[in-house]
Amino acid sequence: MQQEMDWVKDLVIYQIYPRSFCDSNGDGVGDLPGILQKLDYLEELGVNAVWLSPVYRSPNDDNGYDISNYQEIMEEFGTMEDWERLRDACHSKGIRLIMDLVVNHSSDEHRWFQESRCSRENPKSDYYIWRDPVGGKEPNNWSSAFGGSAWEYVPERGQYYLHLFSKKQPDLNWACPELREEIYRMMEWWVERGVDGFRVDAISYLDKPEDFPDSPTAPEPDGYSFCIAQLAGRPGTHAYIREMNERIFSKYHVMTVGEVAAATSLELMNYVRTARREFDMAIPFVPPKVEISTWSPGKLKRDLRESYEALRDSGWWARFFSNHDKPRQVSLYGDDGRCWEVSAKLLAMLLHTLPGTPFLYQGEEIGMTNVRFPSIELYDDPDAKNCYRQTLLEGASEEEALRQAQLESRDNARTPMQWDSSPQAGFTVGTPWLPVNPNYKTINVEAQRNDPYSILQCYRRLLSLRREHPVLARGDLEFFDLPEESLLGYRRSYEGETLLVFHNFSPERAELPLDLVPKEAKVLLSSYDREGGYGGPQLRPYESVIFRLG
Repeated sequence: MQQEMDWVKDLVIYQIYPRSFCDSNGDGVGDLPGILQKLDYLEELGVNAVWLSPVYRSPNDDNGYDISNYQEIMEEFGTMEDWERLRDACHSKGIRLIMDLVVNHSSDEHRWFQESRCSRENPKSDYYIWRDPVGGKEPNNWSSAFGGSAWEYVPERGQYYLHLFSKKQPDLNWACPELREEIYRMMEWWVERGVDGFRVDAISYLDKPEDFPDSPTAPEPDGYSFCIAQLAGRPGTHAYIREMNERIFSKYHVMTVGEVAAATSLELMNYVRTARREFDMAIPFVPPKVEISTWSPGKLKRDLRESYEALRDSGWWARFFSNHDKPRQVSLYGDDGRCWEVSAKLLAMLLHTLPGTPFLYQGEEIGMTNVRFPSIELYDDPDAKNCYRQTLLEGASEEEALRQAQLESRDNARTPMQWDSSPQAGFTVGTPWLPVNPNYKTINVEAQRNDPYSILQCYRRLLSLRREHPVLARGDLEFFDLPEESLLGYRRSYEGETLLVFHNFSPERAELPLDLVPKEAKVLLSSYDREGGYGGPQLRPYESVIFRLG
């Protein structure tokens, strides 16, 4: 990482999904003034950077990730003046502002696309990816991520356009130099207005093969074949990212994190190795279905070791368990029932004691859980609806299809923030755009704010420890070889300070090897602080403990 970007190592980034954070005007949709109202809360929590999911003008086919104007604010969220007030308030509190950037595709309502679709001769004809029919049908067998064909026919041009996601999200043609210049001008426009960084969405698919071959994977029940995994990380995509870095990221010293598709740690590292000059950090996208079916404590341990070794001398890590696309972390990795509180604390203690920049997603700091809507009609997420349809096509019952959609739905992370136990969880005085999780009466900020042993207070303590002990942000990492798969332990060392950290990812007790913990070790924090803290030598179910030596 460049020396001038060293401040990235000290960030704690809080992701806000604006639609679901705080509604200031009672229309049921969160907005920028609502975020401004809660900025003191974020300052009390201890974060020093905020990442806003898209707030640009959008018809909301995919909740703002379909942008119709990159340089205007969505009316539901407020105005550019509201954004500027938020920017100024963040900066006055020492909080950096990071914008979400979606440049793999735009909305089909963007003026670029409206011009491009008119004819093959107009100046923006090549801003998108157009192909002639083949045998009177789509150019190939590709399916979109949301199901169905990845191609949509436009009679005005007599051609199909490519959309790897929704048909209202046509892919931009990065092979067009004029299009790239438009994008760089737009990014520069935001940097000049005070943006401190960008999280770049779905960035692994910029380069497309010129011949557009059929996908060799088995067709889905609808007859199309999933192609996106085969498009990820092509050499041309990395070349475009390096150009983006040269033109914007490095020039203006903005922080960057790419959302990438990478099947291996080596592929992930290609986006963030310092010498490659692409991103400061990368967040790998793993489809919820895959993560739900493959996660285990053993896999977590292997992945942590592999990623640390790959970047320890030549890059930096984005550390996260949650975001707007994932199930709630305590429901996926912990126990959102009997061990809800201690397992939520364990996940927090793991995240904030690893080297790298931690990312918090709104609501994880109070242990928000997955929601289980009783009908697919209550879901807003197009991915969940596609999951439901595909599961039915595979022969499942409606009950089984709904159960699968409940597990995978991105709406798990998008239900409104639970501020208090008043109607609609204090999110709005109107009708929320998405129903509130029914457990808001017990899981909310107000209930935890003055409870010294709450999940919220655990997060505050961890962020305070991170400021007080540079070893947490900058220390070396040494893993212990522990026989039990559910037991994870490691040593952090920096400038004469050493911490020992252990986590028990199990509903059963686990024996902590006595030879690893010297008698003089002092307990800094335990996930069982409500029960008096660490009692040793066994770790209780989902117990996490941090020791300090010396």
